[in-house]
Amino acid sequence: MTRVGVLTVSDLGSRGEREDTAGKALRDILDEMGWAVERYDIVPDEKEIIASRLRQWCDEGELHLILTTGGTGFAERDVTPEATLGVLEKRAPGLSEAMRAAGAQKTPMAILSRGISGIRGRTLIINLPGSRKGAIESLEAVREALPHAIDVLLGRPGH
Repeated sequence: MTRVGVLTVSDLGSRGEREDTAGKALRDILDEMGWAVERYDIVPDEKEIIASRLRQWCDEGELHLILTTGGTGFAERDVTPEATLGVLEKRAPGLSEAMRAAGAQKTPMAILSRGISGIRGRTLIINLPGSRKGAIESLEAVREALPHAIDVLLGRPGH
């Protein structure tokens, strides 16, 4: 069973002032895939809080995949990629490149996403946009590759 965490990065969401539609949509897709969403949280757009939660979730060794949603744009408080970069041991740029390329087929604004992807320990971390639509489309762009990526990361037989 693939174990997943969904971390929503949103000042308004963390204060209960905005519903987390992107995080809910991601959890629904992961449920459809038969993957267990074992961790879910909403944190403010604060670099150290984001990085701390990612380190905690990775280092506990329970999660195979963490999807973040939010904080990947050009706004001053959008710091999710910087927070993520600070915890990664290896980059996985092809995932983010594939998401931006697929998104650009639908809207030219997709190339403005600064999201990154990479590995810490035995956990894959992928930054997704904060909008429901952007998060869904980005996950769909890499969905087929994720089972293989996680099998290889975990050293499962046959890889």
